[in-house]
Amino acid sequence: MTGAAQMLTVRVPLAVRKQRGGRKLVLTPTSTASWGSSAADTTLVKALARAFRWRRMMEAGRYSTIDELAAAEKINSSYVSRLLRLTLLAPDIVEAILDGRQPETITLPGLMEPFPVEWERQRGAQAG
Repeated sequence: MTGAAQMLTVRVPLAVRKQRGGRKLVLTPTSTASWGSSAADTTLVKALARAFRWRRMMEAGRYSTIDELAAAEKINSSYVSRLLRLTLLAPDIVEAILDGRQPETITLPGLMEPFPVEWERQRGAQAG
């Protein structure tokens, strides 16, 4: 075998799963058992955290208007307004998002669109 190259081929069964937000998750044979459970959508969780933080800041009187808050955060006031609406989500929907149990229909771009403020109507909109 002097000078002769040997080739070894290793095959590992992998599955690629597209997650919310377009990210891809590579699942190895040992992780495929968790295929049905989903991790929290970090983009959505961060957006919720940001929205609730901004609401607390406004309620505490740190900023008196959305424009003032947006200027301090150096972002568009329209974006701040749309993200602040996330604080109107039903508590069980927020909890599901934080736990990664929300339906795949719940995405940040979808929640940036107007949604009903009544919690029962929110639940109905997410179910269907």
